[in-house]
Amino acid sequence: MHEDLITIGELAALTRLSPKALRLYGDRGLLPPADVDPRTGFRRYGRAQVERARRIALLRAVGMPLARIAVVLDADGDDAPRLLDAYWREQERAHTARREAAGYARTVLTGRTPSMYEIAEREVPEQKVLFTRRHVTLAELPAFLGEASEQLLAHLRSTDACPSGPLFAIYHGVVSEDSDGPVEVCAPTAATVEPAGPIGVRIEPAHREAYTELTRSHPGFGAMATVHDAVVAWLGEHGHARSASNREVYYPNHLTAADHEHIADVAVPFTPRPTA
Repeated sequence: MHEDLITIGELAALTRLSPKALRLYGDRGLLPPADVDPRTGFRRYGRAQVERARRIALLRAVGMPLARIAVVLDADGDDAPRLLDAYWREQERAHTARREAAGYARTVLTGRTPSMYEIAEREVPEQKVLFTRRHVTLAELPAFLGEASEQLLAHLRSTDACPSGPLFAIYHGVVSEDSDGPVEVCAPTAATVEPAGPIGVRIEPAHREAYTELTRSHPGFGAMATVHDAVVAWLGEHGHARSASNREVYYPNHLTAADHEHIADVAVPFTPRPTA
């Protein structure tokens, strides 16, 4: 019955993958055994699975997460290399972002004042906003921002309403690999709208805020921590007190703009230093 199958040890020898890794890939659905003995749990594999195991090992060497590997391996034809190329572009952007963050951190560690960002001030009037909120890590953030924005805009469309300004996200805590916010995405509107499910309605108070403008050429989410830190540091240097959570404002052109175009702001509401 098992004459065409090989043991997990044989597969490990053929692929140089450890039995532990092979069991992990099987449990994740990437490389399920062709047969499992119901009494002993002994796993056997088809010889055709040697090539699939080899490809998993190659993609893991690139650093690709197992969930992404499953999508690549199950893709048809030329889609698999295109998915790999897309993943690698993401990694290059992330590396660029980390390099910028390292440069900023180096400046801070030497005790100098970073001058990478130009900070300005503005008054923001009171506005009604639709909002939805979630705890997310850095890896989950881009998807949440997209999903939440579409949810809010769809709710506005369903009531024949429209935004009265750009969407923005309020960061009530740090978002990183270790910290999960939470993050609140807001859509300003002057229309009469009601809450629905995870979408709430509230008044965002008027405030003064410090901000810096970002162009499309900015490296991305991985380096945003440096921008937030720079705006908060500017407040401290000028004796101002932060009065509300940091936020990012996203302008409608953020997906279509050229590299030099202004697409977003990082802003921090503050109470001005008392004058003498």
